[in-house]
Amino acid sequence: MYNRRVSKVVNVGGVAIGGNHPIAIESMTNTPTADVAATVAQIERLADVGCEIVRLAVNNQAAVAGFAEIRRKIAKLPLVADIHFDHNLAVAAANAGADKIRINPGNIGNAAGVAAVVKAAKNRRIPIRVGVNGGSLETDLAVKHNGVTGAALAESALDNVKLLNNLDFDDIVISAKASNIPMTLAAHEILAPQVDYPLHIGITEAGTLYAGTIKSTAGLAALLTRGFGDTVRISLTADPAEEVRAAREVLQALDLRRFGPEIISCPTCGRCEIDLITIAEQVQRRIVHIVTPIKIAIMGCIVNGPGEARECDVGIAGGKGAGVLFKKGEIVRKVSENDMVAVLVEEIEKL
Repeated sequence: MYNRRVSKVVNVGGVAIGGNHPIAIESMTNTPTADVAATVAQIERLADVGCEIVRLAVNNQAAVAGFAEIRRKIAKLPLVADIHFDHNLAVAAANAGADKIRINPGNIGNAAGVAAVVKAAKNRRIPIRVGVNGGSLETDLAVKHNGVTGAALAESALDNVKLLNNLDFDDIVISAKASNIPMTLAAHEILAPQVDYPLHIGITEAGTLYAGTIKSTAGLAALLTRGFGDTVRISLTADPAEEVRAAREVLQALDLRRFGPEIISCPTCGRCEIDLITIAEQVQRRIVHIVTPIKIAIMGCIVNGPGEARECDVGIAGGKGAGVLFKKGEIVRKVSENDMVAVLVEEIEKL
């Protein structure tokens, strides 16, 4: 297991992040926040697929009003207000019921504006996420570091944290993101040893569903296996629910959290004599409602089948138009190819 970086604990609307608490999954709505009905519907969908913290764009007063109404309709899930440039919107969002405010203090206005946001956060007893990214790095830091670099991102985050510390504010979460994985990793390697605040991690502007998921997985794996990360978001140009599903798979693949069944299935080869791809896809669809953390093997032949079955709670290994059902490493019975899905799902349901 990886040595997770030790951080202080911050509470976001009842979800404790940092310390030894589970790494939380965050996503962001892509509906206009002023459209209350659409945004509430999307938040409810995100909750259904396992999102634990939801961020909403607050870019004008209509969005503030929408946020307040959404807060009244969404009672349990923590809501984060995402603010850029206008400190008045941050103050208004805090008063509208935000559980956390995400700002970049460097672009939120002058010192008086930052102080106003801090005062509102103190009054509401909510944290502030200092969010810096490669696309909005301060010009002076870009000049100093000869462009956008990991060191520049880390320095920006540290400078902005200092702004809050100087106002006697310590309820802080930090994110330092870029669309470049090595740059993001370098920023965390510089930043993390110098602060004990929780880190929200991700690869920003990762891309479309397929490419973005792969890119985000590569970046998150590099960060998480080095012990960085207390909340995660996979940023995709796609349905936000796909961000949550992908994040759950990444955390489960790294054995950092367990959300439900894990399927171990072989990639198939010329030895496979059953339609394993279809079988695996059908089983996956039929067990999406299950939350028990069990391990399932779906193997195409006897090369890896018995060995994987020993490690799994239940599984099948194919033969010629048929296969065998394994349970805890022991062969239970032979099964025809046509019955494999039904028999395996039945055993999974029993478990």
